[in-house]
Amino acid sequence: MLLEVDQLQKSYAGAEGPVPVLRGVDLTLQAGQTMALTGESGSGKSTLLHLIGGLDQADGGTIVLDGADVTHLGDADRAALRRDKVGLIFQQFNLIPSLDVAANIAFQARLAGRHDPDHVARLVAALGLGAQQSKYPEQLSGGQQQRVAIARTLAARPKLVLADEPTGNLDEETAAQVMDQMLALVAETGAALMMVTHSPTLAARMGQRLHLSGGLLA
Repeated sequence: MLLEVDQLQKSYAGAEGPVPVLRGVDLTLQAGQTMALTGESGSGKSTLLHLIGGLDQADGGTIVLDGADVTHLGDADRAALRRDKVGLIFQQFNLIPSLDVAANIAFQARLAGRHDPDHVARLVAALGLGAQQSKYPEQLSGGQQQRVAIARTLAARPKLVLADEPTGNLDEETAAQVMDQMLALVAETGAALMMVTHSPTLAARMGQRLHLSGGLLA
């Protein structure tokens, strides 16, 4: 089992005291599996991804990733987790403006000490970025920037990919194309994929579908 989440809890401070967001979430994900996470806005989907990815710390429960309990790691160890085992894809792309496409794609893999030019070349070809490598993010369309973000994540060969509405800013046709490519590339690398989405169409393409409501999964 690659990922095991047990009784995960998280609250945020409100004007009248703590506001529970996650009330005891349980889930498991094996290597190579894909999972869609759906739910209303504010239901805690992004919070769950942020906790698993080490961007925030849980109030209770456990997260075991690749056999290691990561629930109570400090900032430095959570950063190492993201560098070594977890790939994050956000709706905002988060590309580095001062780096061209080639450098953006290689950035995470170089940090992790796993830069493989042959692997990067396959990603670039699969995502149709061959003619864009010397360009900078501001010179790209939204669809091209998302392809760069996906390539950057997969270039580092993460064991778990966490994607938060990765096609939310794209039109339906482009979103379907990006999803095709992401699923194929995740399958090729053997990574597991957990994706937050509001799209029933995209959710239906994932191996598992979980719905978050009232701080619990159904």
